[in-house]
Amino acid sequence: MITSILFDVDDTLYDQQQPFRNAITSCFPQIARKDLTALYLRFRVHSDEQFGRVLANEWTLEHFRYYRLTHSLTDLGYFPITMEESCQFQLCYEQELDAITLHPEVESTLSYLSKLPIKLGIITNGPTDHQQKKLNQLQLTRWIKPEHMIISQATGYQKPELEIFQLAETAFALDPETTLYVGDNFDNDVVGCKKAGWQALWFNHRLRQAPNGLEDLPDVSITAFSQLQESIDALLQLPAYAYN
Repeated sequence: MITSILFDVDDTLYDQQQPFRNAITSCFPQIARKDLTALYLRFRVHSDEQFGRVLANEWTLEHFRYYRLTHSLTDLGYFPITMEESCQFQLCYEQELDAITLHPEVESTLSYLSKLPIKLGIITNGPTDHQQKKLNQLQLTRWIKPEHMIISQATGYQKPELEIFQLAETAFALDPETTLYVGDNFDNDVVGCKKAGWQALWFNHRLRQAPNGLEDLPDVSITAFSQLQESIDALLQLPAYAYN
């Protein structure tokens, strides 16, 4: 039985790769198209691994953004970039993010869930202002209360740290045993929420490999947006929630 469902944002509620690809091709036309997906995946890895340094006040946000981009490029054999080029890319990237929209299957799922007696919420890693712009652009308050949205920088914790999930439990009055977390990142979303005793839906639409020995950790794994509503519906395990 599920009584609460919380979602990740980036690359879970919308396709984050497209605005990234648009910004890269605009700012760095020398990057081969065949490398764009691999570059995006390295960008996500460095972002997830290093943002804790911003929370710990070890790095400025500007340096963090420079690091993740230049190291993503050098990982694929390209030359490092300058800080000026990094700032120009970030400006272009944010302009692309200003146009993001929910995937239609996500919008349908949120509309469906909002009609049920289930708490809905958000936990997202990232800078407060940057992530809040995304939440506003996606118009998530149509289904989720603003006070049920947590942005990591505002808390001092980040996924997969246990504390951010416990903070959500307290703030939203969640029962961990009946709470489901939906996210695309195995370490941050699956491992993190399972440590808190939550159920996990791994939204693996990038077809990543789970770490060895942890393949069975998610309660459910899906690989396409079209599977989202049906998979959540099956987890609810209540006949009253059957499709109309």
